[in-house]
Amino acid sequence: MKSLYAAALALCAAPVFAGDAAVGEKEFAKCKSCHGITAADGTTIVKGGKTGPDLFGIVGNPVASVADFKYGDGILAAGATGAVWDEASLAAYMTDPAVWLKEVTGDAAAKSKMTFKLRAKAEDVAAYLATHN
Repeated sequence: MKSLYAAALALCAAPVFAGDAAVGEKEFAKCKSCHGITAADGTTIVKGGKTGPDLFGIVGNPVASVADFKYGDGILAAGATGAVWDEASLAAYMTDPAVWLKEVTGDAAAKSKMTFKLRAKAEDVAAYLATHN
């Protein structure tokens, strides 16, 4: 009985990810100066800059896995851990890339080339990106 209670309690305590993709679509305007979203067939969904990697299909893919993109050492180290992007990790990364890298890699000196921090609505942007897989 105790283990059933503990399992139920753990489920109730688990974080729930509740981003709003419609809000995230509008919020992505802040991201498109560096990132675009181009479908696998070459269709442009959001025309964006090339400073950052294209974000089509990012949710569910390994960190630092966009072919032919020149990643920085910090994100490459995160990718080497086997980390895979999900909505929660994307939201955490967008909120503070350097902090996320330090947590994932365990390297207090880990740095990110991404200097922009999306302090609000990162969950919504992550939910929006999840619609493009």
